[in-house]
Amino acid sequence: MNSILELKNIKKAFGDTVVLNGIDLTVQPGEFITLLGSSGCGKTTTLRIISGLETPDSGTVLLEGVDMTHAEPNRRNVHTVFQNYALFPHMNVGANIGYSLKLQGMKKPDIQKKVKEMLELVQLEGFENRMPGELSGGQRQRVAIARSVVDSPKVLLLDEPLGALDLQLRRMMQIELKRLQKKLGITFIYITHDQEEALNMSDRIAVMRGGLFEQIGTPGEIYDRPKTAYIAKFVGSANILNLNGKCLAVRSEALELKKDGEGYLAGVVKEKSFAGGMLRIAVDTKDCGEIVASRHGIDSPLMPGDIVGITWADGAAVEVEP
Repeated sequence: MNSILELKNIKKAFGDTVVLNGIDLTVQPGEFITLLGSSGCGKTTTLRIISGLETPDSGTVLLEGVDMTHAEPNRRNVHTVFQNYALFPHMNVGANIGYSLKLQGMKKPDIQKKVKEMLELVQLEGFENRMPGELSGGQRQRVAIARSVVDSPKVLLLDEPLGALDLQLRRMMQIELKRLQKKLGITFIYITHDQEEALNMSDRIAVMRGGLFEQIGTPGEIYDRPKTAYIAKFVGSANILNLNGKCLAVRSEALELKKDGEGYLAGVVKEKSFAGGMLRIAVDTKDCGEIVASRHGIDSPLMPGDIVGITWADGAAVEVEP
């Protein structure tokens, strides 16, 4: 299958600050790929280079095999959805969605038909005459997506589009966005710093750090087989253990604590806390400092001060680069 997008050795600096240090990425048609990383790692600059809003200092951007490195944004069949939605406040929903079609000279009845199709797609039938200020955050986000896909771009870039929503709505919109993407068949390149969001929505995740992709893989590969200690801690908060000259990553949910029992490590229960539907038990160990075990439920018979043996199943500990 021919790729829809290729980034080849892209470098970008602003003054003395290197933002991208030679990144490579190949994206397939219809793929949902997420650029995941903390603030300042280069995610947004990458998106702006793909869209044509920034030009790389060196390297190549290929869209469907065509070199578009220096092409103007309007020559690229790429659209962007921003966190603030960027809707025209003086236009109603129908006019916002149909704006690009009007610029292209499409006839009014055809625009109205297309707008109606888009509103059905994002489950906002009958909202044509509403103004943006009359909509909730989730509804504005849906309108922004409908406007961005109305003329069927090859690639849709999404720059933290759920960042302004509350947690419950954000989770609902994750499911909605994934449904939309599969129905449309459009390639989505998505930016977030939220690991759960990336794991829930993506076909592949590219974890960025310091202007480079530290690992690119499926959610399962990133979570279960992280290459580095940074990825293991950033995606899912694994424990990093230095044992027998090896740097090992072990997920908190893979740890088993046995009171007064034997294990790979011994420790003393420090504290218990409940968050996100999981009980977290912090344990002080002599050899590896504080580690955290987690399990479903709101309590455990283990108490602070208890001596525990710490074990994990075969294969749960993954060797990683420091």
